[in-house]
Amino acid sequence: MSPPRKRVIFSWCMYDWANSAFATSVLAAILPVYFASLVPEGGVTLRCGPLSLATSASGLWAYGISFSVLLTALCAPVLGALADFSGSKKKFLFGFTYAGAFFTLFLYLVQEGDWSFCLILFVAGNIGFAGSMPFYNAFLPEVAVREEIDWVSGKGYAFGYAGGGLLLALHVLMITYHDVFGIPDKSMSIRICLASVGIWWGLFAVPLFLWVPETRRSHDKPEGFSYLGYGFARFFRTLRCFRKYRDLLWFLVAFLIYNDGIQTVIMMAAIFGKTALGLDMGTLIGTLLMTQLIALPGALVFARLAQRIRAKGAIMVTLVLWVGIVTYAYFLRSALEFWILGGFVGLILGGSQAISRSLYGQLIPKDRAAEFFGFFAISSKFASIFGPLIFGLVTDLSENPRNAIVSLVLFFVVGMILLSRVDMERGRLQASTDTALKWSQPEGVKNLI
Repeated sequence: MSPPRKRVIFSWCMYDWANSAFATSVLAAILPVYFASLVPEGGVTLRCGPLSLATSASGLWAYGISFSVLLTALCAPVLGALADFSGSKKKFLFGFTYAGAFFTLFLYLVQEGDWSFCLILFVAGNIGFAGSMPFYNAFLPEVAVREEIDWVSGKGYAFGYAGGGLLLALHVLMITYHDVFGIPDKSMSIRICLASVGIWWGLFAVPLFLWVPETRRSHDKPEGFSYLGYGFARFFRTLRCFRKYRDLLWFLVAFLIYNDGIQTVIMMAAIFGKTALGLDMGTLIGTLLMTQLIALPGALVFARLAQRIRAKGAIMVTLVLWVGIVTYAYFLRSALEFWILGGFVGLILGGSQAISRSLYGQLIPKDRAAEFFGFFAISSKFASIFGPLIFGLVTDLSENPRNAIVSLVLFFVVGMILLSRVDMERGRLQASTDTALKWSQPEGVKNLI
């Protein structure tokens, strides 16, 4: 590997290092627990005209996640098509990245009782986080050749767990020993930690924008050309195209379902520990920090496993382990058991995500990477809509989050059944031979692709 290629791969991986701070400290560890402390102990009642819903901190957090990723999921395929056509993946990635970092920085302003203000900032920041991912993922087929795509994808996740874990470790120290850092109280130390995520994210994203090249195309646009109209036309054309890629479609549906379970575990773990087990912030953040540290080598181990038993087999192994994890979570009673659970999650979390991303990259036409990764974003983001939404509803209706966590077994089992129908060799062959496939174009766009 030549030095320039090493720098390109390193710079691409550094974006995982940058934005994983949001995934760990804001989405998973610190903000969920802090948000629960802002909501009145008896919960709140949401009203919309004659309708009302009494909900808890867990429910509010789940609904906030669902709303933010719904908006992103609806926009992702159109934005991905535009990015592919215009060669502007970096522009879209830049916009979502620094919008998300900006709103995250403003979490410093959240004071006691400001649960609604906190939720608005979180939703806006999460839109930036979720919206950036299809454009970041779309660089993967350009950065890595097909033979190393599993390894590079796993390396990116490993960078993410290292970066997110390092900052989270610093946050644990700042919150636990806030007086040593000259911070007067724990609440202010939490707000400083949350704001620092925005700085970290924006700073370490810079190498990608400097050193990762982007394949650009030049097209003559006809008079009256509209990117919006082109984007929606291409969106529906891609929907029709999935009928031609049978194995890609089976994988996408399987991923939608099993990733629903994975994302729900990640996003609801801290608030589950707080509300169901009554664990303190030190235990919750410490467990998630341990999860990050174990996930780093775990991502690399499963990347190597994928090279031995193929990507599909490695994903199957992780799904079997996920079934065991959520079953064990239902019976948790102590902080020690929560620590043990966190260790197992860390072992398989990075592998299941990284291999899924690389497997999808092997099944798509390379010259439409951003467009198809937009659809990958639909599956992953819609997974983040329904899982937390169901978790919140089951928790509110049964008044017991344990009932919500055990329901996730179904997502993993159904995901395994659907994944078993994917023929990887046939899917790879079709992706490579259909790269230059001619699709029917809407009026005024026929000569543009």
